[in-house]
Amino acid sequence: MAVTFDLFGTLIEAPKPADPARAIAVELDARGVETPEGWTEAYRTPHVDAPDGAEVPLPAHVAAALRSLGVEPPANTVRRAVVAAFDPDVHTREGAVEAVRAARDCGPVGILSNCSVPELVSRSLIRSAFSREEFDAVVSSVGCGWRKPHPKAFEAIASRLDRPVSELVHVGDSLEADGGIEACGGQAIVLVDGTAMAEVPALLEAGNG
Repeated sequence: MAVTFDLFGTLIEAPKPADPARAIAVELDARGVETPEGWTEAYRTPHVDAPDGAEVPLPAHVAAALRSLGVEPPANTVRRAVVAAFDPDVHTREGAVEAVRAARDCGPVGILSNCSVPELVSRSLIRSAFSREEFDAVVSSVGCGWRKPHPKAFEAIASRLDRPVSELVHVGDSLEADGGIEACGGQAIVLVDGTAMAEVPALLEAGNG
């Protein structure tokens, strides 16, 4: 048995910008890239053709949106602006530390997070009550290329933990994304409908008994 956790909304809270297009525009402007008229609409429009379930890195989307408006900034400038726009203010959720400690009694522990922003998962962990060493593997959708509930996302974290997906218990806050592990043969603990983080240690112990 191995236990994996969703990150945002499960272990931590890290609010996104209220207006991502504007936040990115501010960071681009600070780096000498002016966003032209029509930027907001361009940001909201898909520009990268990707298979169902594939993750499109946000810098790639932003660069494509800018190109659609005739702007071609350096790729590293776009990436830095996107990362800065989503620089997280992190709060560790109540009971999360205890849940991860309980998971370690069951076997390897990992994080599997849907996140299109490079570096955001690692930056968020640094600012949380967790250390990177508490997790045997950390996989983000921008890193593996697939978003939960796509099977390849769960397969990626299972491979890193050296376990089959059928031996994973995944803890998250979305029935669709995190609960998707059940279609792959694993188990889900989804923190909805009254299930609280404080219950996770007992649920894991019962499942490992």
